[in-house]
Amino acid sequence: MHLNLKGAERMNDLTVMSSGNYDAIAQMVGITDDLNTGGKVNTLNRLRLWHYPTMGQAEINGKLKNVEVIDGGVFRLEVIEGSVSKYAFSKTISVRPFMQRFMLKRYVANKNPKPNEKKGEFQRTIMSNSLKKDLKDNTGRFNCGKPSGYIEDFQALPIDMQDLIRQIKRVRVLFGVVSMENPVDEAGKPMDEFETPFIWEIDNKDAFKSVGECMGTFARHQRLPFHHAITFTESTQHEMDNNSSYYTPVCKVDMDINYEHTKEDDETLSSFLDWIKNNNDYICKEWDTKNTKRQEEMPDEDMDVVEDFIDIELEEGDEK
Repeated sequence: MHLNLKGAERMNDLTVMSSGNYDAIAQMVGITDDLNTGGKVNTLNRLRLWHYPTMGQAEINGKLKNVEVIDGGVFRLEVIEGSVSKYAFSKTISVRPFMQRFMLKRYVANKNPKPNEKKGEFQRTIMSNSLKKDLKDNTGRFNCGKPSGYIEDFQALPIDMQDLIRQIKRVRVLFGVVSMENPVDEAGKPMDEFETPFIWEIDNKDAFKSVGECMGTFARHQRLPFHHAITFTESTQHEMDNNSSYYTPVCKVDMDINYEHTKEDDETLSSFLDWIKNNNDYICKEWDTKNTKRQEEMPDEDMDVVEDFIDIELEEGDEK
């Protein structure tokens, strides 16, 4: 009998949803890690906290001049329609979080790009419920090159390794439905208010922490995040030495909002799970291809060490 694994996995996820078992659902939506006691990927609109003012044109004394039409420090939603992206901006948003995942990423600049070449590219791991384990990445390695486990003495590491680790960012990937209050388009013109599913890759360490505290609130109260909302009403400006600024969000959990669980929620959750699976399948395929290529190029003596390591791992697994 041929079993449709993808369908079976989705049915299992929806069975978990309908079970009413908080622990099982909390594990699936990815909030347990914040309870700290001591192929083709479906398109998702992308939410970001936008650090830069948006420029436009306005007529001043009969002449068109470039002016700031939208301040920095507002939320920008990239609304993807086929091959075209449109943008909506809002100072205040309400997020109904459905789930979160975690990953690592590192930007590697192309120091001497040729015409039509990319200026750089991101190394990315798969998305996981936790960062407390090794994660395959799209270079055929793990953790974007970061060593496994806890690093007890960072200063004892080689300088090159220290530099590499500093370049790697922890990312909280939030999936949910966002409502934008008084949104405007790229020209600063008012738009109708709307809500839509989104993905938000939160890689700023302060934002990572503040949103994590909100998700941790749900876990501590044994509440599922999609029953409530996180409100973002302002952002904090931070000046840098080069006279530019960056912003971090100010957010809080709104437990007074109580959303009923609907069939549409199941469909939204299922689409997020499909998106994550497709993303991870792609990363794992890249890992397989590049890991195999690297092993083929590896000297025989180094390959013997790898095979010995694999044998030891298998023996330890057999003992268990």
